[in-house]
Amino acid sequence: MKKVKMFGLALAGLLLTAITAAAQPANQAAEGATSYKGYVAIAAGIGFAIAVFGGAIGQSRIGAAACEGAARNPGAAGRIQTMMILGLALIESLVLFALLVVFAVVARV
Repeated sequence: MKKVKMFGLALAGLLLTAITAAAQPANQAAEGATSYKGYVAIAAGIGFAIAVFGGAIGQSRIGAAACEGAARNPGAAGRIQTMMILGLALIESLVLFALLVVFAVVARV
């Protein structure tokens, strides 16, 4: 019964989506079918998602390496923490730079 209910809800969602697709403006033919603004926005979002994913992986690896280094040599924990914070700041600045590039690309189109 759960599968039938889930299938029915999915079908209802699909049909409701089709209703909004049918409500396009009448002058769309005048605009031209080669509009690519939506594709640029989707591509920018996917590119930023990749940048965020890479930054998150880098930050987690730096954190794990810093914890392991401090556990192996507690006397150097201060230096390790300083280098870790510097590395995290540089990674975060790269992710923010990717966000600015996304905004610039989407605004230009």
